[in-house]
Amino acid sequence: MSEVEETLNRIKTHKSVQGIVIVNNEGNIIRTTYEGDQKSLGEKIAINIPQLAAKAKSTVRDLDENNHLVFLRIKSDRNEIMVAPDKDFMLIVVQGKSDKKEDAD
Repeated sequence: MSEVEETLNRIKTHKSVQGIVIVNNEGNIIRTTYEGDQKSLGEKIAINIPQLAAKAKSTVRDLDENNHLVFLRIKSDRNEIMVAPDKDFMLIVVQGKSDKKEDAD
């Protein structure tokens, strides 16, 4: 099993992970765990999240031209979306809301 497969399997085993989408720079889905009746949700994620990440990347560069977006975390009432952009692809992981209380530090 490749290192990528092992990493994806490790991510998928976390109980709060709802899905994973990997897209290339053109926005095409390379890999997704959203299948069957959830396929359209995976496609929406693949379309919208890279657009948001591009805006975040642009904003970071506008604030400091020597800085780069490394990771993007979006937290909503229902879930959390974590985005790891790379040179050739973007890893998007959607997690359900955690039952743990987070520190307000």
